[in-house]
Amino acid sequence: MKLTGIEIRTIQVPLVSPFRTSFGTETVREALVLRAVTDEAEGWGECGAGTAPLYSSEYTHAAADVLTRHLVPALAGVAELDAHQVAPALAAFKGHRMAKAALETAILDAELRARGVSFGRALGAVRTAVPCGVSVGITGSIPELLDTVAAYLEAGYLRIKLKIEPGWDVEPVRAVRERFGDILLQVDANTAYRRGDAGHLAGLDPFGLLLMEQPLAEDDLLGHAELAKRISTPICLDESIVSARAAADAIALGACQIVNIKPGRVGGYLEARRIHDVCAANDVPVWCGGMLETGLGRAANVALAALPGFLLPGDTSASDRYYRTDITPPFRLVDGHLEVPAGPGLGVSPIPDVLDAVTVGKSWVPASTP
Repeated sequence: MKLTGIEIRTIQVPLVSPFRTSFGTETVREALVLRAVTDEAEGWGECGAGTAPLYSSEYTHAAADVLTRHLVPALAGVAELDAHQVAPALAAFKGHRMAKAALETAILDAELRARGVSFGRALGAVRTAVPCGVSVGITGSIPELLDTVAAYLEAGYLRIKLKIEPGWDVEPVRAVRERFGDILLQVDANTAYRRGDAGHLAGLDPFGLLLMEQPLAEDDLLGHAELAKRISTPICLDESIVSARAAADAIALGACQIVNIKPGRVGGYLEARRIHDVCAANDVPVWCGGMLETGLGRAANVALAALPGFLLPGDTSASDRYYRTDITPPFRLVDGHLEVPAGPGLGVSPIPDVLDAVTVGKSWVPASTP
């Protein structure tokens, strides 16, 4: 394919309810949506970066800037472009994995639409539907938390993930376990703890959790390895896993027993598939995390989660978990599962009127230098 250019939209989509984690509260999802225009087809990609650099160093305005100034122009020299050439073409630029992932996804989507191949088929999906969990943010009280969890279980979600932080961990988990019994339950700390908290975190062991996600800082693999020796709850890494090599290192060090794969965090779906393969070769189960994606990112995540090594329900929740009106036709939960789109590329596209209504900024970046 020959790339003509990239349209970059900044969108702001109100959330159904505030989503609070250990690093902040979101009421509106601000995201970048990319439209790749080529001589064969158009493709879409979504950038997982948030409004502020809290989950990682990336944020929407920086992602738009690096895409405009550096990443899109770097593809101008690629005469016959396909998705596998995107990462090598961008390798000189340090970091910015979420921006790179959005660009690669848009190119891959265009390529697959032109070929009439679905995302799932291209990645190696083996399922037509994937089991779904839900991520529950930090609430104002335990009774509010219990009501929230009850509603998600009634809706059919197969696994509950509780966000935790110091001061909101053992007691909320105890309350959920006592109220709902033997449900699939896990926790996510988003790096909120330190090595000295190992004894406290061991207090979660009696509750039979599936896993404890990213308790320590993203660069503290040794700390996670030590923590794994002191607690019985399996450790899952999220922020620490930025590549297939990082996954291999973490597994070799004993820093994790499970890996959460977020394609944006690792630079795209092709690298995400490599991480899946590394983990499968080491008998380490993986699951697909989420970044409050709209239907564009959700479509790609559901396709990824249909690969054979994804053995645990992910955060691939239905659209109405986050949005009253998604920018694509909504994903709906059926018996605790989401269907893997079967159409070409992502299998979904934005609804033009809805996309326009939530767009707060738009620019065109030609795939050439002036």
